Amino acid sequence: MTDRPAVLVTGGAGYIGSHAVLALKDAGWKVAVIDNLSTGFAWALPEDVPLYEGDIADTKLLARIFAEQSIGAIMHFAGSIVVPESVENPLKYYDNNTGKSRSLIAAAVAAGIPHFIFSSTAATYGTPDARLMSEDTPTVPINPYGWSKLMTERMLADAAAAHGFNFCVLRYFNVAGADPQARTGQSTEGATHLIKVACEAATGKRASVGIFGNDFDTQDGTGVRDYIHVSDLANAHLLALEALVAQPSRSLTMNCGYGRGFSVREVLDAVDRVTNHTIKRVQMPRRAGDPAELVADSSRLREVTGWQPAHDDLDTIIAHALQWERKLCAR
Repeated sequence: MTDRPAVLVTGGAGYIGSHAVLALKDAGWKVAVIDNLSTGFAWALPEDVPLYEGDIADTKLLARIFAEQSIGAIMHFAGSIVVPESVENPLKYYDNNTGKSRSLIAAAVAAGIPHFIFSSTAATYGTPDARLMSEDTPTVPINPYGWSKLMTERMLADAAAAHGFNFCVLRYFNVAGADPQARTGQSTEGATHLIKVACEAATGKRASVGIFGNDFDTQDGTGVRDYIHVSDLANAHLLALEALVAQPSRSLTMNCGYGRGFSVREVLDAVDRVTNHTIKRVQMPRRAGDPAELVADSSRLREVTGWQPAHDDLDTIIAHALQWERKLCAR
């Protein structure tokens, strides 16, 4: 593709954002990052990627970045992502995920930026009846996190209709793993992602792993999730951007997952298998806002963009996450 706009990655020093930065750079795109470094790390970025430390609601800073970097597309990852915290502190999520996204969208409209990719979530579906969730599954979130993301999806659709840009909403299922070359990974202290937590336990950073709920309507009573390797997810963003640039009149909403779920116990058994070590499990009550099962129908992503995952294997995802965890231990 010859006509490649410069891309601003919000939250680009964070877990998923830093992988997207690597994918863009590896493919030859010009990239800049804005991140307030509340959960991200400047060292997670290549040295030649411009990093602006600041808030996505700072419209003056955004205008300067857009001008200095000749930005033509935005990948928006910045936000809060912990479901139980959203139940306890909903206004934080409506501010950080919805209110600040509104400021970002307004700044993009003012600058005439034509392409926008938004990091959304399977939490927008709530607790659907279907085993597989397509993009046409009704969106009825059961927690403020899901609502905060769905509201931003709606803002994007309305703003695009009014102002003539195109956008892609990517609804993530459970993101896990790390860059296969160990250039970046999940580094945030106190992370709640199961595979990250299990790898911390496997490397001695935690004494045990909590299993939150054992009475879900699933095969073993624990929650079932569709785990997608973060590098496959980053590649989906790259392909989505190419699709937006190729057809400027088209906007897209697409699920990002593999279409197969694993229970909490199955994941922990896989970590034991990869590490040849048994992690201590502690049974805990259910967490507020947790659905029983979330599995993606990602056929639209595959059909529209030609996406073909390279790491669709639970043991591989765990091995890459573990490799990164060991690298963090050695830092």
